[in-house]
Amino acid sequence: MAGLADSGSNPDVDLLYDINGLAKAAPPWFDHVMEFVGEYGVLFGLLGMVLWCWWGVRKRGGPDAASSVAALVWAPLAAGVAVLVNVPIRGFVERPRPFNDHEGLEVLVDGKDDFSFVSDHATLCMALAVGLFLANRRFGLVALVLGLLGGFIRVYMGVHYPTDVVGGLALGTAVALLLSPLAMALLTPLTRAVERSPKAGWLVAARPQGQRRRVAERSRGRAAGTGPEERDLAA
Repeated sequence: MAGLADSGSNPDVDLLYDINGLAKAAPPWFDHVMEFVGEYGVLFGLLGMVLWCWWGVRKRGGPDAASSVAALVWAPLAAGVAVLVNVPIRGFVERPRPFNDHEGLEVLVDGKDDFSFVSDHATLCMALAVGLFLANRRFGLVALVLGLLGGFIRVYMGVHYPTDVVGGLALGTAVALLLSPLAMALLTPLTRAVERSPKAGWLVAARPQGQRRRVAERSRGRAAGTGPEERDLAA
């Protein structure tokens, strides 16, 4: 299965040389920027968008806060699951990195000695992007653009074939979408329980100080077996 793209007449290889040729024509400083963005920037940017969206959800609160936070929690979990699914795929296909089989590529990063198909970066980025899209359409659209950009940069860097990236985008999308109903069924009760917690509730919905105090008092009353009604009668 290693020879997915062994010929220079293969459209996959032709597109690889066309995109990677942009790196050869670009000034060195621009290639350094693309290297950083392709290795770290897109991924950290997507994680930052997930955190930004979470901060807005918890600050706004409301009856949908728990389900919204559950959807946001699923985004990084989906990325992790997708990468785990990719482990046996890479081992089965065993496709070498393009610079091992094709000469003249401008490789922007060293140390890539593992297999090429499917791209972990593309898988991670698209799973995060699709997960964020399921939680928030406005943030998600921006995230999807970033995910596609990240995949393009991996080919630009000379470390992946275009089909490696397409496979990663498809895998990340499939995991985030297909497992979302199960994930939401498991995560939403958990985030609702966290929301009711006097100490950890701020992770789901910010509350005014007085409201937090009343929640804590109700929790202590339940633990002692006396709710507000019982205390009023005792008085």
